[in-house]
Amino acid sequence: MARRALFVLLAGVLCATTSAGEEPGAERPADKPDLNGIWQVLNRANDGLEAHPAKASYALREGPHGPLPAEEVVALGAIGAVPAGLGVVVGGEIPYHDEALKKRAENRANWLSRDPEIKCYLPGIPRATYMPYPFQILHNQDAIFFTYEYAGAVRHIHLEDPGPAPLDSWMGQSTGTWDGETLVIETTGQNDQTWLDRSGNFHSAALRVVERFTKTGANTLRYEATLEDPKVFTRPWTIRMTLYRHVEPGAKLMQFNCVEFVEELLYGHLRRRPLE
Repeated sequence: MARRALFVLLAGVLCATTSAGEEPGAERPADKPDLNGIWQVLNRANDGLEAHPAKASYALREGPHGPLPAEEVVALGAIGAVPAGLGVVVGGEIPYHDEALKKRAENRANWLSRDPEIKCYLPGIPRATYMPYPFQILHNQDAIFFTYEYAGAVRHIHLEDPGPAPLDSWMGQSTGTWDGETLVIETTGQNDQTWLDRSGNFHSAALRVVERFTKTGANTLRYEATLEDPKVFTRPWTIRMTLYRHVEPGAKLMQFNCVEFVEELLYGHLRRRPLE
């Protein structure tokens, strides 16, 4: 309900300067591209930012003739398998410090208990962009607003620097500027509990993300995000991919309020008589 109320409020701001009959965003600066719409990736970045082959599961165990899916996911069969991905990291590899690389290996080995996506926690930036769910951008000359299908996440983009974030949060604090026809968004103030994908890639609370949205066609955007976190990475590094706008008639975001879907996972053991 809070997400819906905020969405309505921001939608009102976006529509406030439009004339009767115009679409939201019609009053954006005349020299800026129209990014309004519902966007989605067509890649496997959420499975793993780096190039990876297909495998039987995110969580594996030793079998008599090689790795097998963990007991908790074996019944899912092909649905629980991991599809191959070409990778979206510019240069191919994420530049981890040695100790951080060990932690990523631990994350992968404990995917079922550690990946925040499983528990429906908010995804953070940049992961919210390339999860297998669409998101919507609404903007005009006075406001920029992102709303995500996954978990009802939202992001209000400040157009003036509000100063340091008052506290760390799941989605952080974002400030947007225009570099010519490219929308540039800097996000800081994220907590250290989000992952970058299902492969255990992670960050600390010192993460700074600079995203660049550049229109490359009528319904395509080049998306780049540069991640800087000296506690985890040896240098800044960048991911790059294409976003596609939904153009089918009646396109809209549906609801995937997954919090209620994980109640049994998180709290089922507290039942007076826990389910088997």
